[in-house]
Amino acid sequence: MSKPMFDVDALIAQFESATAQQGAQLRKATTEATLAALQGRELTLKNIRGALKQVAEAASTGVAKNMTAKVDPESLLDQAVAGMDAAMLKAVEANRVALSTLATQGADLREKHLSKALSDLEKMEDTLFSAVKKAAAGAGEPMAGAWGPVLEKMQAGGTLSGAKAAATAEQMTEQMQTALRTTRAASLRAAQALAESYTAMVSGVLIGMSDALQGGAAAKKSTPRK
Repeated sequence: MSKPMFDVDALIAQFESATAQQGAQLRKATTEATLAALQGRELTLKNIRGALKQVAEAASTGVAKNMTAKVDPESLLDQAVAGMDAAMLKAVEANRVALSTLATQGADLREKHLSKALSDLEKMEDTLFSAVKKAAAGAGEPMAGAWGPVLEKMQAGGTLSGAKAAATAEQMTEQMQTALRTTRAASLRAAQALAESYTAMVSGVLIGMSDALQGGAAAKKSTPRK
């Protein structure tokens, strides 16, 4: 596992001392930690999964130290998941911007790296599920019990980033196909215009050749005999 690129201790401390009224703060802290974990890395599914797992484990560790009668661990973990989901929304948007830029430049969806990028985008939600499941599996009791309902809600209701990723993949596919059709149509129009002007071009060349021949003949006639 690579070294975390966010302040693990700070995130643990926030969850360790959190109250039920600090949901928004926990959500924001988790979002910022996730984004920090993703920065400086290529946004491959492997790197995303690793970053999410590290953040989920830190949140889980903090909640485990905050198991009091006044705190519902499930609600704290819900905030952690919401924070990670919010960060993933930004990752999806980053992909959308990059793909949209390529699409406007006429990128072909059949190109291997673009096809993979769209495929990976559709797997964003599964990547988040997988990371949280692994963090929960390694948490041990009583945290495993607290994670259970959170995982069930994720699977039943899905995630905002997952819905956005699916919509973005569909949108980009349509945009790239439209751009490709437009490019092809433009090429076809250019070819048709060239074909339509071909006879005129031939006539022009023929006229030029005739003029050259006539000019040569006239020059011959005007040349005096010795």
